[in-house]
Amino acid sequence: MKPVILTKAQARKIILHAAGLSQRAQFGKGREAVYKLIDHLGFIQLDTNYTVERAHHHSIAARVPDYKLEWLDELQEDGRIFEFFTSDSGYMPMHNFRYSLPVKQSFSDNRQPLPQAEINLMNKVLDRVAREGPLMVKDFENDRPLPSEGWWDWRPSKIALERLYLDGRLMTTRTKGFLKVYDLPVNLIPDDVDTTLPTPVEFARHVILRDLKALGIAYAKELAWRARRVKNNLVKKELEKLVDEGAICKVEIEGLKSAPLYMLPAYKTKKIQLSGEAFILSPFDVLNVFRHRLRDFFDFDYQIECFVPEPKRKYGYFSLPVLVGDTFVARMDSKADRKQRTLIIHNLHFEPLKLSNPMIVQIIDAIKIFAKFNQCRDVTITKSNNKQYLKAIKDGLTKII
Repeated sequence: MKPVILTKAQARKIILHAAGLSQRAQFGKGREAVYKLIDHLGFIQLDTNYTVERAHHHSIAARVPDYKLEWLDELQEDGRIFEFFTSDSGYMPMHNFRYSLPVKQSFSDNRQPLPQAEINLMNKVLDRVAREGPLMVKDFENDRPLPSEGWWDWRPSKIALERLYLDGRLMTTRTKGFLKVYDLPVNLIPDDVDTTLPTPVEFARHVILRDLKALGIAYAKELAWRARRVKNNLVKKELEKLVDEGAICKVEIEGLKSAPLYMLPAYKTKKIQLSGEAFILSPFDVLNVFRHRLRDFFDFDYQIECFVPEPKRKYGYFSLPVLVGDTFVARMDSKADRKQRTLIIHNLHFEPLKLSNPMIVQIIDAIKIFAKFNQCRDVTITKSNNKQYLKAIKDGLTKII
């Protein structure tokens, strides 16, 4: 089968539609729209950074107007989504639960042999959760033999809980303060959910088709990313079989010399219209996870700089990509001052592009929406590399509430 030939502009439309960013309410409004979004993407990455609202809430709020934080907890309480660490930590639709099992099995099979004392501790922890119900780390006595040496210097009971979580003997929910609560799977998985272990072929095909649904167009290495915890997985082998079967198609992009790209056949005839709205995106958004994709398709070189030593940062600690239509137009280094209820934009750095007045208006609206989402009433902008655009945006910003 011959590959589908696309322009970069056509590819961007497909990628943005797959990411749920063709328009702000692509999946509708309300709690059900949140579920539809998670079910479509298959995975919403979770992150603990609280400089602005956490990444999972941020990614949803960018797509679902008037999003409420409690909706995510309610969907988990209803047994419609669950949290697990596949490629990263995130939320997934419960009906895909069985496809988390190969990852859990891999964590168990590839774990270094444990001393009997640690095995005994894991059994004791599991027994307590079974007898007493959901428990948190604080419910276990302080069993640290020596003073803590840092953030990742976990207590033995915390290590035991996490091992049990990773190998599937425990699952987690979250408190309102974002602390983990550990429970038995039987208490969290609805009775009608399939919990049988998929075959290696079933697992590989699920990963490929799920990822293509969320990514739109992808390289093989991206499709293998979600399966990377499962050693010797069959993703790359099954990828070519799916092409031969016509279940997916190869893609070539005009002017882009690259490794093979893949796409679902439905996009060959799908007509996509972009709203032209502005989106302020999380660094951990599905659109931003793969840096090379942003360079290849959007000519945007982006890196989250909270992991970069301060002297080497170019744009700021928590710089958020700003997308208008199919173009990344700026980076917004932001912090929510929750006491003062002010969104502080330390640096609003514009890309070397000419922005129209309607685009500026869209950016102003997006900043207002983002500030309100972060429970801020005011916005302050400290600096920018474009005085003209900065003035226009400051003039357009008024009280959020």
